[in-house]
Amino acid sequence: MGINDERDIEANLQIGPTDQGMVRLFIEAGQAEIPMDFDPDEAREIAEEILAAAKAAEARKG
Repeated sequence: MGINDERDIEANLQIGPTDQGMVRLFIEAGQAEIPMDFDPDEAREIAEEILAAAKAAEARKG
């Protein structure tokens, strides 16, 4: 399975700062809970990747 494969799974994504100065992405899907912590520089890199992917997706829409 790849990034283009669709799935019928509902998930919840929460993003926020932790009390330890990290940025947490918290994903909840069914019984699974996945907390992922990143330092602020890593979080900025992820944000840049998301923005680049959004621009690429917009370009494909036409």
